[in-house]
Amino acid sequence: MKELAKTGAIDADLAAAFDASPNPYMLLTPELRYAGMNSAYLDAVGARREDLLGRPVFDVFDSGPTEEGRANARQLRASFERVLKENRRDHLALIRYAIPKAVAGGGVEFEERFWSATHTPIHDADGRIAYILQHTTDITELEQLRRRVAGVDRKRAINAILSGNVLQRAEHVQEANRQLETERNRLLDMFMQAPGFVAVLSGPDHVFQMHNPAYAQMIGHRAITGKPVREALPEVAEQGFIDFLDSVYATGEPHEGRASRIELQRSLNGPLETVWLDFIYQPIRDDSGAVIGIFVQGHDVTGTVLAAERQKLMIDELNHRVKNTLATVQSIAMQTARSHEDPRSFAESFQARLLALSHTHDLLTRSHWEGADLRAILEHETAAHGPNRISLVGPPVALEPSPALSLGMIFHELATNAAKYGALSAPDGQVFVDWAVSDLTKPVLHLTWRERGGPPAVTPTRKGFGSRLIERNVRHDLAGTVELDYADAGFCAEFSVPMDRGRVS
Repeated sequence: MKELAKTGAIDADLAAAFDASPNPYMLLTPELRYAGMNSAYLDAVGARREDLLGRPVFDVFDSGPTEEGRANARQLRASFERVLKENRRDHLALIRYAIPKAVAGGGVEFEERFWSATHTPIHDADGRIAYILQHTTDITELEQLRRRVAGVDRKRAINAILSGNVLQRAEHVQEANRQLETERNRLLDMFMQAPGFVAVLSGPDHVFQMHNPAYAQMIGHRAITGKPVREALPEVAEQGFIDFLDSVYATGEPHEGRASRIELQRSLNGPLETVWLDFIYQPIRDDSGAVIGIFVQGHDVTGTVLAAERQKLMIDELNHRVKNTLATVQSIAMQTARSHEDPRSFAESFQARLLALSHTHDLLTRSHWEGADLRAILEHETAAHGPNRISLVGPPVALEPSPALSLGMIFHELATNAAKYGALSAPDGQVFVDWAVSDLTKPVLHLTWRERGGPPAVTPTRKGFGSRLIERNVRHDLAGTVELDYADAGFCAEFSVPMDRGRVS
């Protein structure tokens, strides 16, 4: 301290007291160069003052060739940097450093010693850090005792040996460790409670170190901790994801996937299930910057992807249906115009047929255009004639939208003709509709429309719009067959319609 006293940096009497202290002290500049030290420090490290002053501390005491030496040097440098960065005292409870000792014959050998150190910032008049004061205590005997004695009351042994403020320093370190443990537990809770899936992989084989419940749920709650990805999730080996992990580990560059498809076996011996994921693989580095693992984070977006696919399908289907509906309306208009020279009768017939089309659309809308039931369509088209005059007998038959629209138009024409010319034009006339489905492997709908109690049916001299619409819809739209019988007992129509495009329940 005499050099600093000469420059006025510290009082001469204080410097003398500093140098006389039995505890080792040394001062470093913010550049980590020796600015001063006391005699106890020189005795502890076995060096001369002139060999140390002005030199970088890590040039004088290098880390040596071993990994342990490099780790000690990193630990010491990190403590100095915390003082400079955070402008507060920092403690090192234990650091190992060998001291050179002269031996007979002019040689030098190194004696292993253990130290406890406190680093305190010393400020100038402007409040800036001018020096770092290091106070070290040799705790070699304590550490050796700790290593030798197992099952002995360590606290009593330590208290008997410790002197100065080593115990206080250890308490500071213990408190810091408690704070670190609290912070660690908080981070672990956040990790486990994350809404997305997260996992930590280590090493070039990507061994699972930890993962949260969301990840476990995604993969089917398999035991994966301690296993490489290739062993823990064998089904993903050929899907490219391990290649992505290898690339991140080798290059240190993160990899991001958006709506990526993966096949997972989520139950024991079960089938592969398709899952869609948003994810990112991020490298985990050690103190030297080398990649030692990968942090996996992401979300299961299967529901979102499937919803988007359904939405696109619905939009495409809607476009198709609108075009078909417009074509149907155009056909109805043209055919009705040919059958009605009077504008008024044309308007009435045209409006009635549009309403029939509208009724079937209403049924389909209620089911979000997933289909309609055959009985519901028949009830819609015959409701105006009263339930007592219409007999409907048959099992539930679920129809896809396209055949539902076609059959709705057909039943409207049959009901209209029955009201004008057939059974429903007479007070006691009735209509009997029976249907059944045969051959469930290739189901075919068989439906019969029979009219009774009305005037005898008369074979038309020419085909009207109703007959043409029925035949056209059955043969072209439904790929089925129809037979129309104009008998004295009443009109009868028999339909056979394949249900390949329909659903039979």
